[in-house]
Amino acid sequence: MSMIIFLYGQDTYQSRQKLNEIVEHFKKIHKSGLNLKSFNLQEASFKDFKDEIQQSSMFKGKKLIVLTNVFSNADFKEKFKKDAQFFKEAKDIILFYENKKILESDKFALFLKKQGEFQKFELMEKQKLKDWIKQEFRKQETEIGEFALNLLIDFTGNDAWRLSNEIKKLCLFKKEKDKIEIQDVKILVNPKIETDIFKTIDAIAQKNKKQALLLIHQHLEKDDSVFYLLSMINFLFRNLIMVKSYGLPSNSLAISKATGMHPFVIKKTINSAERFSMEELKKAFQKLFETDLNIKSGKIDPEAGLKALIIDI
Repeated sequence: MSMIIFLYGQDTYQSRQKLNEIVEHFKKIHKSGLNLKSFNLQEASFKDFKDEIQQSSMFKGKKLIVLTNVFSNADFKEKFKKDAQFFKEAKDIILFYENKKILESDKFALFLKKQGEFQKFELMEKQKLKDWIKQEFRKQETEIGEFALNLLIDFTGNDAWRLSNEIKKLCLFKKEKDKIEIQDVKILVNPKIETDIFKTIDAIAQKNKKQALLLIHQHLEKDDSVFYLLSMINFLFRNLIMVKSYGLPSNSLAISKATGMHPFVIKKTINSAERFSMEELKKAFQKLFETDLNIKSGKIDPEAGLKALIIDI
């Protein structure tokens, strides 16, 4: 009897890790590699797959056949369902791997779940994500501080692919295997830019403190950390000073080439920079520094400090 395995879900990093784990385990048993086959159903056909199965039945030894992008191939799905009993009676392992979004009501997905084993990989929620990140750092014999951990998540979201790369980068930076601190994350990790932050900055730039405070409150309600908000405001004011130093009106392309900033970020930054004088920007940047320092040293409450900053800028 064959084994049918179905791996899917939004967290493609975890599902890919599971796929690699199964493949590596199979390779240890079948060292020649001849028993491992893979078909991308955007290019291959049902006939290619069935021929491989029929070929297998003529020889000894179980094969692992990995099938990708099956859900975009209507012909394959129809014929596989029709010949399902034949494939179940074969001796091979048939692994379906899907890295695109699949509806829970999808008929072929429901069919596969009834045929064998399946595992859905959901995007990790905050506590699970924290535990996973700590584990990844431990694998590199490195630790990360709690503030730094929260900021890393705020900067990257729950994108495990990006997190994996950022963790490697941070560990490489800390060659002595010291603890990763919040400053390391600020220096090495580029924050994921959220449009809502630009709305907040625009409200500050327009001297609309009531709107700015309302938006800050909404960020906090969404569970965005104070350190994330401070870092994003710091990041954006630093860009405002950089753009302002080029003189206005500025050439977006020239700034992009000189700074490496994304054109979208530059366009939004130029719009905000026009509302500030250079002196105002430098004063705001100094207030940001002082607020950040006072919060970290415990002199002021984080949320109260952030709101006071918005009023003072």
